[in-house]
Amino acid sequence: MITAIVLIDCATDSIPEVAENLANLPGVSEVYSVAGHVDLIAIVRVREFEQIAQVIAGSISKVPGVLNTESHIAFRAYSQHDLEEAFAIGLASAD
Repeated sequence: MITAIVLIDCATDSIPEVAENLANLPGVSEVYSVAGHVDLIAIVRVREFEQIAQVIAGSISKVPGVLNTESHIAFRAYSQHDLEEAFAIGLASAD
């Protein structure tokens, strides 16, 4: 699975509508409304690298209200959930 994190600037008067439209796009798994220098962050998950361009340039950038995007391709994921599974040996929790 290929994951891209897409930072999105959009028209401030249409953030909720843009977020809803983005969340309905194939390949977009999550959309977050955030504080900071961007308005929205979309998580794109696809099976093939070529699909990244289709989703971001072909779909996300064309949603009305999207002004600019900045994309980051993830190389590897690290999370507490992954670490717990990696070190678990299948025994029931003692607590």
